[in-house]
Amino acid sequence: MSEISNSFIIQSKFDKMISLKGTKGHYATSSSHINCYIDMTHLKCKRREAKAVANALVQEYSHSTIVDAIICLDGTEVIGAYMADGLAEAGIHSVNSNNVIYIITPEQTTVGQLFFRENFVPMIQNKNCLVLLATATTGKTINTALDCIEYYGGHIAGISAIFSAAKEVHDMKINAIFSTDDIPGYATYPAGGCPMCQAKQPLDAIVNSHGISKL
Repeated sequence: MSEISNSFIIQSKFDKMISLKGTKGHYATSSSHINCYIDMTHLKCKRREAKAVANALVQEYSHSTIVDAIICLDGTEVIGAYMADGLAEAGIHSVNSNNVIYIITPEQTTVGQLFFRENFVPMIQNKNCLVLLATATTGKTINTALDCIEYYGGHIAGISAIFSAAKEVHDMKINAIFSTDDIPGYATYPAGGCPMCQAKQPLDAIVNSHGISKL
């Protein structure tokens, strides 16, 4: 990790093109407060970086896990498409060789509930669904996604994230490129028990899957 003032860059051990850009501070998400904002924009939107992320994540599943659909959260559709390509590549050890794999993004209500339109349900029902997201802090988003997929009759094939503060959810491993072990001092707190709030430290910004809005 190279550090400049309160900003830093962390290089992935998987690929030199995969790196996290972070800034220390006091930030509010929809479900918690965090002391570090991680910018995923270049990893989600740049072709080479998105493909590198996909190649790193797909290794967990290519030889052992049937995947029929990739449920993309946090704007990870480009990564999801590259993951589908990697999973479907023909090979002696590939269990998804030439398989049809759907890349789907759920819609979200104003209260945070995820749902799918009727035309997407056949792509989920009785299908093996891989959940893909950029960041998992408290696990709330993952839990919401799992509930949604199971409601529509899908089966959970795995969970992948670029960065995750949790190791597992519901006894399922989160396949992540980066974890809190890569960011010394990273912490997430419930909004009502945030020590930065208690110390009267003002919020620097509100963050979500789209990015950052400074206050």
